[in-house]
Amino acid sequence: MRWIWIDRFEELVRGERAAAIKCVSRGEAHLTDHFEGDPQLPASLMIEGMAQTAGILLGQTTDFKHLVVLAKVPRATFHRIAYPGDVVRYEAVIQTLTEQGGSCDVTATLANGPEAGAAVAEAEILFAHLDPDDPDYKGADQRNFVFTSNLLQVMD
Repeated sequence: MRWIWIDRFEELVRGERAAAIKCVSRGEAHLTDHFEGDPQLPASLMIEGMAQTAGILLGQTTDFKHLVVLAKVPRATFHRIAYPGDVVRYEAVIQTLTEQGGSCDVTATLANGPEAGAAVAEAEILFAHLDPDDPDYKGADQRNFVFTSNLLQVMD
């Protein structure tokens, strides 16, 4: 994964749930333009952080024997904006897991400040499992879209 949208894992319970933290910083380049004078974490990047949390949970559950690829976000609801200084906690819970893929429910809440615990967003995220030995996927730059064990570096 070329861009990591989580800062660290707080919890990773194999086959069940994971929790990761994202510290929203004014120093992040994308906040300069989103929005000028009112920097905020873009909803699309929040979805990506939620997907990274859930994708690592699914991959770790099967010892990364599959390529775990974000397939679909059938439902996403945003309750508030995350601003610089906010710490967002993503919690993913596995709903289904098969050889073909899996799904997770993911919530995002504020983890700091006077509004700690407030809902930021929630989503249902679906993933596909691809065979890493399939020649159709060998040439793809997997850093751009596959959740691999390399992302576990944020556990430290």
